[in-house]
Amino acid sequence: MEHQVLLIVGAALAIMIAASVFSRRTGVAAPLLLVGLGIGASYLPGAPEIEIGPELILAGVLPPLLYSSAVNLPVIDFRRNFRLISWLSVVMVIVSAVVIGAVVHWLFPAISFPLAVALGAVVSPTDAVAATAIGRRVGLPPRVMAVLEGESLVNDASALVVLRTAVAGIAATSSFSLGRTALEFGWAVLGALVIGGVVGWLTVLLRQRLDDPVLNTTISFAVPFIAYFPAEELNASGVLAVVVAGLVTGALGSRRFSARDRQNQATTWTTFNFILESGVFLAMGYQLPALVDAARGETTAGELTGLVLVVFALLVLLRFIGLAGPALRDREENKEEVRTRLDQFEEKLDSLTPADDREDARITSARRRLARGRADIDFEEREPITRRGFLIIGWAGMRGVVTVAAAHTIPVGTSHRATVVLAAFLVALITLVLFGLTLPAVIRRMRFPGESSADRHDAFRALLRQVGEDAIDNLGPLESQTIDGEPIDPQLVTKLKDRILPRVLAGVRDAPSIRPDVMEQTVILQLRYLEAMRDALSAERGIGAYSSHTYRKVEAMLDDMEKRLDAS
Repeated sequence: MEHQVLLIVGAALAIMIAASVFSRRTGVAAPLLLVGLGIGASYLPGAPEIEIGPELILAGVLPPLLYSSAVNLPVIDFRRNFRLISWLSVVMVIVSAVVIGAVVHWLFPAISFPLAVALGAVVSPTDAVAATAIGRRVGLPPRVMAVLEGESLVNDASALVVLRTAVAGIAATSSFSLGRTALEFGWAVLGALVIGGVVGWLTVLLRQRLDDPVLNTTISFAVPFIAYFPAEELNASGVLAVVVAGLVTGALGSRRFSARDRQNQATTWTTFNFILESGVFLAMGYQLPALVDAARGETTAGELTGLVLVVFALLVLLRFIGLAGPALRDREENKEEVRTRLDQFEEKLDSLTPADDREDARITSARRRLARGRADIDFEEREPITRRGFLIIGWAGMRGVVTVAAAHTIPVGTSHRATVVLAAFLVALITLVLFGLTLPAVIRRMRFPGESSADRHDAFRALLRQVGEDAIDNLGPLESQTIDGEPIDPQLVTKLKDRILPRVLAGVRDAPSIRPDVMEQTVILQLRYLEAMRDALSAERGIGAYSSHTYRKVEAMLDDMEKRLDAS
């Protein structure tokens, strides 16, 4: 039996890799390939029957899957698009789940209202993986991709919270109460925010103090489960706690982790995410024939077809209706009024005279908020979401791995469970086929203006120059610095100012040769300036005058410099 399990795992990994390579070369969505290969594998002679329990999906697959997405999401993009992301991923998820639940229960009375709401919750979250992969290839604006990624992350958590309360309603002996569901939803969200934030913060502090890549990677693997299980024990949302922990880790890790730890984390979770997502679709395809057989005993082919078409039509209709409000609101906003308020706020700050250090710190913090407000307005004017952008956001409403995985968490033994799980899978499959295959052509049809490589390079050099100047301003002149209380040798100061430091601040990779007797002092000083540049980058990122891509590029360059200096 052990040999058979190892054979299945090895064959599954080989199929995942082959499907990914074929997808990249042909443009066919990898989930579709995996589902098809899974179906084919289920008909092979001697193919074993595999039963995946809901507990394994809910506690073993979804936490690391959501954490891997959250930890890599740029916080600046999430903040700037928070209003639209929260509208799509929280409000529209709840509305979609309830509307779909009500309509499905009305048209198919055999499906109870709680189970119908569970179906609505399962199919409501979008999956941005395929959409963003296509978008990067054909020139989708970065802000539209940021909205899709942020929506996909948060709506996974909110949909699973709704699913949790709906499943509780299925198990309840009394009738389903919308009021009770709302209260449970509120506590699930509030408790998850607190638990996820605390877990993320504490684990970042612990990993910051460890200088061991093995231990850091091990803790990184444990974080989603450390957040999930305590939240579940307190009747909060474990999956939302995982998302919050991931966002906190990603935000703090950019400043508190070493370059090596950040690189290890990115590689580890990208690999883990690939295996989990591919495995879920492959397993779903493998189980599909058995699921179809089970559904035949509960409903007819006509009823199942009607159910799938009704749910799909409602999803498309609700999504475009939900996007109409933000699209009209954004067009009506007057950015000049916001600029006027910011100018008035600046005049008020200029008139203030700090009486002590505390007031001076408050004024400095207020000026930073002012700069961030101006940067946000500039960003809105530089990268607005036009009607074409909203159309793409609506067209990119594909369902994916979370829909497939979450459907399996509906308790076994529930009446019409197989019908609902199969319907959810077929809806996800239709969206992947219909929207996934047509999205590239729709994006090309929109003809979005692209940012030139020269503009990206200029932004990179400008940000790098700014953080370098800030580092020099913060540390002061080289002549005034000391190492272990001793002044620096004048000849080394001259060499650093004329040859070495300009290369560090400019990000030049090839460092000049240095005599061994001054190497240690040179490395210490370079690391000192590099640390100051990281502080300046973190402060500038808090303002947000540049794109997240530019911040990542400068951070990657600083990481590369840090690794080379550590190896010196």
